[in-house]
Amino acid sequence: MSRSKFIFALLSAIFMLSVASVSAQEQVTIEWWHIQTQEERGAFWDELIAEYTEMNPNVTIEVTVLENEAFKSQLVTAMQAGDPPDLFQSWGGGVLWEFANAGLVRDISPELEGEWGDSFTAQAALNLYGQDGAYYGVPWTWGAVGLFYNRALFEEAGLDPDNPPETWEEFLAAVQTFKDAGITPIALGEGEKWPGHFWWVYLAIRLGGEQAFLDAYNRDGSFADEPFVQAGEYLAELVALEPFPEGYLGLGYADAAGIMGNGEAAMELMGQWAPGVQAGSSESGEGIGEDLGWFPFPVVEGGAGNPDDVLGGGDGFAVGANAPDEAIDFLQFLTSAENQRSGAEIWIVPVVDGAEDVFADDPVMQSILDARNNAPYFQLYYDQFLPPAVGQAVNDAVETIFSGVATPEEAAAAIEDSASFELE
Repeated sequence: MSRSKFIFALLSAIFMLSVASVSAQEQVTIEWWHIQTQEERGAFWDELIAEYTEMNPNVTIEVTVLENEAFKSQLVTAMQAGDPPDLFQSWGGGVLWEFANAGLVRDISPELEGEWGDSFTAQAALNLYGQDGAYYGVPWTWGAVGLFYNRALFEEAGLDPDNPPETWEEFLAAVQTFKDAGITPIALGEGEKWPGHFWWVYLAIRLGGEQAFLDAYNRDGSFADEPFVQAGEYLAELVALEPFPEGYLGLGYADAAGIMGNGEAAMELMGQWAPGVQAGSSESGEGIGEDLGWFPFPVVEGGAGNPDDVLGGGDGFAVGANAPDEAIDFLQFLTSAENQRSGAEIWIVPVVDGAEDVFADDPVMQSILDARNNAPYFQLYYDQFLPPAVGQAVNDAVETIFSGVATPEEAAAAIEDSASFELE
């Protein structure tokens, strides 16, 4: 055999062995549910899937994209049937822990030991995906709820955009100033309830601090205790000023984001995703650009909470009980520093080492990162941390304060009624 024929035969044999090796690999399908319905974000996921499956040709990733409320409903149905997706959207906390107690999610703590687990800068976020030493998922983006504001409207009303309100009294005074100037002070869509619950929870954090929540959650106290009733009283004081858009009780979140993005309201209490949603929901598609600022929720003077305590959260992914090992490998791929940086260019607040500097020149996002990373107490949204029934009770009860059909005492009692049944 000539040398060239030998080389050709050798290369052919190597190729056939390679093909045989790939074909011998077990074909694996990963079922992945998420809520990123925006076209740009969906395209980003598609790119990552294509990259991963090219490196792992035996893996197929089937994606189900659902709107937030539809996702929650269909996930409950899947869980009740004992058929969780392999990877699914999760905010951690009590809802995820209930799935864990029912044996519906997989413990990935062995995979998190070492380099992968150590890479998460937002350790408080990672901890919300675990309980008693077991972890069932990881965060993908994590930030702080705070007040986004329109610097141009502050100036128009005669307020200093470089010195936004720091205390609750200053905040109420600013609201009245906007009212007097004919400017809608606060964008809010209470039709979906969860945006309004941010107000009550933040007031409870400022008034009662971490201990009040832990006492109520661990049943050493109650959600009808003074800080939670007071939170309703402070909220009712704000509602009485009529600071929200006309018809806000029936508006959806996107409606309120559009009002803010169109420059038609001065402030919006929302999470780190707000700038993108404001822009996407605005008539221009660009939002208010450099006029957008951010400041922490005001301090309630005399409250037991630390002024730097933060309400927040973000998106992450949990692992279903029957998920293949490849699902965890894909999750590690998603949370690499490289992919976190790419995601940050579109919408996320990174959670791993080597990615946060992408916001070095963005004062709004840098402020959110600083608040998140330096919070002595970081509280996940109540409607996600608490068991589903109690979380829904919070949202329902807070809505009754906004609508004026219940007193702060009655709202707190309604939450406690649910908590006493679900948490005992």
